[in-house]
Amino acid sequence: MMPTSTKTPPAELETPRLHLRPWCDEDLPAFAAMNADPEVMRYFPKPMGCKSSDALADLIRGNMTKHGWGLWAVEVKTGPDFAGFVGLAVPAFKAHFTPAIEIGWRLARDCWGRGYATEGAQAVLTFAFGRLNMAEIVSFTVDANQRSRAVMERLGMTHKPADDFDHPMIAAGSPLRRHVLYRLTQKRWRANLPR
Repeated sequence: MMPTSTKTPPAELETPRLHLRPWCDEDLPAFAAMNADPEVMRYFPKPMGCKSSDALADLIRGNMTKHGWGLWAVEVKTGPDFAGFVGLAVPAFKAHFTPAIEIGWRLARDCWGRGYATEGAQAVLTFAFGRLNMAEIVSFTVDANQRSRAVMERLGMTHKPADDFDHPMIAAGSPLRRHVLYRLTQKRWRANLPR
C-alpha cells in the first residue's frame, strides 16, 4: 500500500548518535561536495555538478514537504551538521517490483565505516513500519556495491537472485546497469524485533 500525501510538517527522527531532519539551505554546499566525490558516486553513472546536486536537493525537499517523510538529512550529534541522507523514496521508474517504497542512504566519505547508515536506516524502518504501517520496503544497488549490500543485510533484508534487474535509467552495456534487489516485509521486521 502506498502512503498518501500529508500536510503535516516533515517528521524528525532521533537515534543515539544521529538526528534525521528536514533539509535546510546550509546543507547544499556539503551535499554538492559529497555528490562531486568520485568515490561516493562510484556506483552511479557519474559524479554530480553543483547545479544537478542542488536540483536533487530541491526534489528531495519537495517530496518531504509533500509526504511528511523522505530522504532525511543526517546530522551527526557530535560531528558534522550534514553527513548525507538516509530515508525513504518512491522509485521513479517501472520494474517488476514497482510501485514500491525504497530505503536508501548516501553519506560523505569521512562518515563511512562508523555504522551511521545502519543506525539511521534502522530508525527509518521503525518509522516506516511502525508509524506509516508500510507492508514492505525494498532497497537496490549495483551488484558490486558490497558496502550498501552489507547494510541491507544488517537490516534483515533478504536477497533472491530472481529479483535482480537491469536498471532502466542506466544505459544498456554499462557495468552499473545490473542491480540486486533486497526486500523486507513488516512481518519479518516485527519478528526480528528484540523481545
